[in-house]
Amino acid sequence: MIKLPFQGVKGDTDSKPVQVQVPCMEMYGESCPILAEVRGWFKDPKLEDMGRKYWKKRSYIFQGFVGTNPLNEETTPENPIRRFIIGPQIFQIIKGALMDPDMEDLPTDSVNGVDFRIIKTSKGGYADYSTSSWSRKSRPLSEEETKSIEQNNLFNLSDFLPKKPSEVDVKVIKEMFEASVDGEAYDQEKYGQYFRPAGIGSRTGDPVAVPKSNTPAPESNKTQETSTANTSSTKSSQQNSKAEDILAMIRARQQK
Repeated sequence: MIKLPFQGVKGDTDSKPVQVQVPCMEMYGESCPILAEVRGWFKDPKLEDMGRKYWKKRSYIFQGFVGTNPLNEETTPENPIRRFIIGPQIFQIIKGALMDPDMEDLPTDSVNGVDFRIIKTSKGGYADYSTSSWSRKSRPLSEEETKSIEQNNLFNLSDFLPKKPSEVDVKVIKEMFEASVDGEAYDQEKYGQYFRPAGIGSRTGDPVAVPKSNTPAPESNKTQETSTANTSSTKSSQQNSKAEDILAMIRARQQK
């Protein structure tokens, strides 16, 4: 997914900066109009930060059970099979075990599988999950967990991927991208029926939603990876004030 930052909402003088999240077309094996433009920015040191701002970021959708949960949830979902949105750092740790040829049993095996512990620390002022790991002891699914799978069935995680944008949607994505780079406010009248900021509405471009009760806990059992989506990280909104100058520089260079 790619996040497009806007200064606010057009016509709303009290609105704060908003973001519109749109699917990256490369997720569907097609050319992405945003990345086609942004890739060239990384060749110019003055545009690198701007390029990172609009670059895609990959995330992964998993499902599993929550074992030990220090979050002290007030309520828990009736269906104990949770959905998790996992970032690249944790994914690489999970993938390492899934792809390890020396492991006799997959970590997701219902009898000889192992729990995965998510451990959050801080490094350089940012969240760090590098100490997360698989348990060294195997644990079979409990009778309750097995029964919940029989009663609820596992999710088809592909159902939670964003809908593929139509040809018209792609044109709108490109236009919103240019408006964002120009430092304009989000035009709800113009783009509202296609993509909207979180909290204003929902459609193709809204992020995959996971209820608070589905938040990944430090230890989850039998995590299963099926599908991926792309998102982008966003730098400081202070760069938006330079958006018009940057865009002018980009366009001037393209005309040479």
